[in-house]
Amino acid sequence: MPKSEPPQYGRIAAPPESEHADERFAGRNGTAATNTLAPAGGDQEVSLLDMLVLLAEKKWTILRVAGVCTALATIIAFLLPKEYTAKVLLLPPQHNNSIASELASQMGNLGNLGSLAELAGPSLGIKNPNDMYVALLKSRTVEDAMVKDYGLMQEYRKRYFSEARKKFEHYTDVDGNEKDGLIHISIEDRNPQRAAELANGYVAQFRLLSEHLAITEASQRRLFFQQQLEQARDNLADAEVALKQTEETTGLIQLDAQARALIESAAMLRAQIAAKQVQIQALSTFATGQNAQLMEAQQELDSLQAQLAKLGGSDQSATSLIVPKGKVPEAGLEYVRRLRDVKYYETVFDILARQYEIAKLDEAKEGAIIQVVDPAIPPDRKSFPPRALIIVSAAVFGLLLGCGIVFSRSAFQRMEADAETSAKLARLRSALRRRQTLQS
Repeated sequence: MPKSEPPQYGRIAAPPESEHADERFAGRNGTAATNTLAPAGGDQEVSLLDMLVLLAEKKWTILRVAGVCTALATIIAFLLPKEYTAKVLLLPPQHNNSIASELASQMGNLGNLGSLAELAGPSLGIKNPNDMYVALLKSRTVEDAMVKDYGLMQEYRKRYFSEARKKFEHYTDVDGNEKDGLIHISIEDRNPQRAAELANGYVAQFRLLSEHLAITEASQRRLFFQQQLEQARDNLADAEVALKQTEETTGLIQLDAQARALIESAAMLRAQIAAKQVQIQALSTFATGQNAQLMEAQQELDSLQAQLAKLGGSDQSATSLIVPKGKVPEAGLEYVRRLRDVKYYETVFDILARQYEIAKLDEAKEGAIIQVVDPAIPPDRKSFPPRALIIVSAAVFGLLLGCGIVFSRSAFQRMEADAETSAKLARLRSALRRRQTLQS
């Protein structure tokens, strides 16, 4: 056999080298040589490596984009105005199990435990007692008072109260859902002294509002007796004026001892009846008909009414007591009536004043509605803007943006290198130019 096989082997081995050379040449010219070289199942590793190579080659482009973003963010961070946050820490009234015992004593001999639970439920079943106080702090009355007293319309440059109130709400945060059970108030302002002043004033405005609201049971009784006391004071002043006019008209300024004693006794009884009725009305606001105190007060009222009936009078009006005319001169009958009114309203006023003072003491025992744990002080550090965070975030964003730009350009170049995709892009550009020409 002739020895011609080795030359054949050489001719057969040449084409693979030529093919590899063509593939390497194609890779240097920017074509998609990676897919040709990638073995089966190895596309992911080669693609990741190409991405890393591309990022390394375009690192200066990425760094320039990141540098521009960081520079812009630095300028913006230092141009933003500084804001300071003043904080107030409040302690709301503590609701504990003693409320249940107080309710039980108020209800007296009530055997239906289901009714007790139903009555106590609204007070004891509150998920978060701070919610009510947070709502009061955020009320329109308190916010409008802040806007008016501190001139926030001019400071925020708003024309209407509603706009200034919304702006104030934007800078104010009231949170009562913290685990410590306290109420946290934060107010932002560009002036640290002003921020502390607004935070402390916010609490002061809430206290002014709470003075006119009956939130607790003791405050309800105090408010009720206060209203009754003011009415009794007005009635006493009117009675004194009427007595003075009667004295000037009749000229009678003194009665005999028997008539005066009868008038004062009747006036005292009627005043005690009126005060007892007020007390029963106050008890009825939070107690049932089976309450021991309410039943005792009703018995005392019946006894006083019986004593007044023995004197021949009634507790329905100030002129119902009939004084025997034989014991009072006819000319002094009008004077007797006026004097009786004055004695009556004096006694009513005296009794209600004592009840009002007792209610005030009971309210004081419960403590203030809210107590300031930490008053606001001028903050020594700004709370906004967070310059370091802004700059770092911008740098990270710039790096990501730079990588996105590099990958987008690379993908576009690969699309341009492919004949079919390049033709489609040319058609797209042509269609866009034609539409712009038609619109123009």
